Amino acid sequence: MADTLSKLAKPEGATRDKIRKGRGVGSGLGKTAGRGQKGQFARRSTFKPWFEGGQTPLARRLPKRGFKNIFAAVVAEINVSQLEQMFDAGAKVDERALRACGLIKGKADRIKILGKGDLTKAVTVTAHSFSKSAQEKIAKAGGKAVLVAQAKAAASAE
Repeated sequence: MADTLSKLAKPEGATRDKIRKGRGVGSGLGKTAGRGQKGQFARRSTFKPWFEGGQTPLARRLPKRGFKNIFAAVVAEINVSQLEQMFDAGAKVDERALRACGLIKGKADRIKILGKGDLTKAVTVTAHSFSKSAQEKIAKAGGKAVLVAQAKAAASAE
């Protein structure tokens, strides 16, 4: 097997010589090098992919509306019903735990816990913010709602 692989060769006529354009009239592709005479295609090698042949481009024809803040914080929203499904009683829920169970994916600058659904398990939830209903439901279940800022302050005090 190895012996035949080392002796493989292309079949006769598989490799052709490279075409050399613009090397004189006798080469067949001299003078204009196969581009014809004058015109845009004779003068440029490539075109901008968005170029529309001189007409006003689509991006300039369409009206501009609104504003997109590229610096806006990306907030991951988690409902208490999702915490009920994913975590056992007594669990410590923070960003690492939420990512591990797949509730947060991708970039998230902040985590907010919302109050949709019910919570029956006592869990300690650490997040950037909580809705009032979420705080009430976590406290009612015997859990604890801890803000990230408070958790950092407690960790630095120790």
